[in-house]
Amino acid sequence: MSSMQSNSSANVTFVRPANFFINGFFNIPHAKYYYVFLFLVYVVTVLGNSFIMCIIYLARRLHTAKYIAVFHLAFSDLCGSSALIPKVIDTFLFEHQDISYEACLAYMFFVYHFMNTQSLTLLVLSYDKLVAICFPLRYHAIVTKPTMFLIVGVMWIFSVTFFSVLVGSVNRLSFCGSNVLDSYFCDYGPIYRIACNDNSVNILLGKICYSLLIFTPLILIFISYFCIALVLFNIPHGVDRIKAIKTCTSHFILVAIFYIPILSNNIASIITPLHPNARIINNSLTQTIPPMLNPIIYTLKTEEVMQSIKDLYKRSKVNTTTDRRIKCSRGN
Repeated sequence: MSSMQSNSSANVTFVRPANFFINGFFNIPHAKYYYVFLFLVYVVTVLGNSFIMCIIYLARRLHTAKYIAVFHLAFSDLCGSSALIPKVIDTFLFEHQDISYEACLAYMFFVYHFMNTQSLTLLVLSYDKLVAICFPLRYHAIVTKPTMFLIVGVMWIFSVTFFSVLVGSVNRLSFCGSNVLDSYFCDYGPIYRIACNDNSVNILLGKICYSLLIFTPLILIFISYFCIALVLFNIPHGVDRIKAIKTCTSHFILVAIFYIPILSNNIASIITPLHPNARIINNSLTQTIPPMLNPIIYTLKTEEVMQSIKDLYKRSKVNTTTDRRIKCSRGN
């Protein structure tokens, strides 16, 4: 299925395949309709996240530290889906299942990196909620634009560094047997599992990756919401408590949509072995559906965003009416 090239280094022969073959679904009828569905998901994702980014850019009332993080979440969702879905469609819908070794590693890096920035941005937004509710009088002094830009910058440096190391660790593996990946993209686990030399370092890095991507942010988000809950229970007036809860609703839904499917898939795979086709469907939906839903939820569940959309619509109507009047007066 592919040509192999061998290199000898330090008395150890490393076999690096010229390409990998991404297997995808196994013996499932009408699989192409699923990839058409993913294409529709991608279209909605691009339109929704582009829309929310434009609203944040155009509406001055949204030029705050919090919406720097919201803008970054939309950007990460857009880039993450763009890194994954078009390539998946090209791979299986157009039957380009062979991918070069170098392209496979680049593919893996971008998918993992943007998935990680999505997770870390949800953590940053929980920090914003924590400060807003627990320290309302100091919020504008703590959560500032420079601080938020610094947090996002550190997030990128950390993510790029870690996933460069993770992807680079594949180069220490020798592939003297199969080059077939039982996945729908260049996934780290299926790659190190087909290696024929010691992959213990890669297994360790995979576990660290999962901890950084899922468990650590989720635990910190849980702690932040626990602290928020303690403050909310001490609010004497029910109206103020409900108002504070409403400010957390959209973020809580985003967290649930992102983390629950991932945790469910992994728990299910531990309890009972999943069929490869079921695993591919579960994992692909887990990676593609949240980026599509995030801008919809933020638009519908966040009062500031809805009000900004209304203000921009009214402003555009006023500008259109004014332009027409000017044109009419010139015509007369």
